[in-house]
Amino acid sequence: MLISPPLRTTWLTAGSYRTKILIVRANFSAVAKTLVFTVFVPGTVAGYVPWRLRRNAAPVAGAEEWAAITVIGIGIAIYLYTAFWGFALIGGGTPAPIAPTKILVVKGLHRFVRNPMYIGVGLVIGGQAWLFHSLHIAIYMVCMLLTAHLFVVFYEEPTLRKQFGEEYDRYHASVPRWIPKVKL
Repeated sequence: MLISPPLRTTWLTAGSYRTKILIVRANFSAVAKTLVFTVFVPGTVAGYVPWRLRRNAAPVAGAEEWAAITVIGIGIAIYLYTAFWGFALIGGGTPAPIAPTKILVVKGLHRFVRNPMYIGVGLVIGGQAWLFHSLHIAIYMVCMLLTAHLFVVFYEEPTLRKQFGEEYDRYHASVPRWIPKVKL
């Protein structure tokens, strides 16, 4: 069963060539709630805690610095794209378990892995461990990823199976949890 996204859309025809333009009016509430969640949860997990753990360590310099910053940037982009585009705009919900999406999000990065947001947050933390050569942040990243894995296995997957039924079962069977399938 395919459910249309909770976006209100309008087609506008403009110009001498009668070009059709799709105007999307997003669910403002879902975007606002996702913003609040992002500041408090990933902001704390991937920002505040690693900042405290780095213990005033100076960042590495040169190419290594830019490589670590690139990893952090990729992680931030993955999280923001998935949370705002995937969950808030397409799914009509938030990454927070108390305000979940109204539809099963299987577009965007969710076509490749079922949990791209956790991967994004892990990259942000791992990039900081690299940037500051911090064993404390690296250990924290491993603990965060283990916690995320257990949360996914014991809470998220059973909840999604209950909420979406066969649709989730098909998705679960065809898309890996963490590591994308590479077709050669």
